[in-house]
Amino acid sequence: MRSRPQSSRSVADVTGTDTDADVGSGTGTTAPGLRAGTGPVAAIFRIRHDNRFIFTTMLVSACISLVASFVLSVDALRLAENPGATLACDISATLSCGAVAQSWQAQLFGFPNAFLGLIAEPVVITIAVASLGGVRFPRWFMAAAQLVYTLGLIFAYWLFYQSMVEIGALCPWCLLVTLSTTLVFTSLTHVNVRDDNLYLRRRVQAFAHRAVERDVDLVVVWLWITGLVVLIAVKYGPALLLG
Repeated sequence: MRSRPQSSRSVADVTGTDTDADVGSGTGTTAPGLRAGTGPVAAIFRIRHDNRFIFTTMLVSACISLVASFVLSVDALRLAENPGATLACDISATLSCGAVAQSWQAQLFGFPNAFLGLIAEPVVITIAVASLGGVRFPRWFMAAAQLVYTLGLIFAYWLFYQSMVEIGALCPWCLLVTLSTTLVFTSLTHVNVRDDNLYLRRRVQAFAHRAVERDVDLVVVWLWITGLVVLIAVKYGPALLLG
C-alpha cells in the first residue's frame, strides 16, 4: 500500500462522460444525483461521497460489528460451560440470543460463528483507518476485500434467514451484526465502484458508477433495511417483547 496519489482513472474513463470529479479523491464537484444543487439536502448528499464520510461509516460499522461479535463469543463460551444459563439479551422466547446460540446454525464450522467476526472486522477497521490516513490500497487488494466481504454478507443473511424461518427466534446482537455488515458492504462497494476496483466489464462499470453517482445505492440500502424491519414486525409483532 502507498500514499494516495492522483488517480489515473478518471470518471470519464470509467463512464464515458465528462466531469471534473477525481475518482480517487471522492471530492468531485459535479454530480447528476441527489447532491446536485446548492441547498442543504444536496450538501448532505455530497458529503456521503467524500472519503472521510465513507471510511468513517465503514470504521464505525466495523467497530459495532466487532463489539457485537465479542459479546456473542463470550456468550457462546458461557453457554458451553452452562447450557442452562440465561443471557442478558434473552428478552423473550422470540427475542433470545440463547435460543439462537444453541442451534446448529450458530456453529456451522464447528466453532461459534461469532469468532469469524473477531477475525474479519479488525481487517476492515485497518482498511478504514489507513484509508482515512490517505493510504490507497492496490486495486487487486480492494477487489479481494470486496469478494471476501460479499461472502461474509451472504453468510450473515443466511443466518438471518435461518433465525427467521428455521429457528423461530431472533438474536439482538446477531441483528446488529447483520445491520453493521450491510453498512460496511455498502461503503466498500461504494468505494470500489467509484474507483473502478472490481474489474467489471466497461458497460457494467459505467452502469454501476452512474448508479452510485445518482445515490441509487443509498436509496436501495435504506429501502432494504426498512423492508427487513417491516418483515420482522409483521412476522413476530408483539411476540418480540412478550415472554
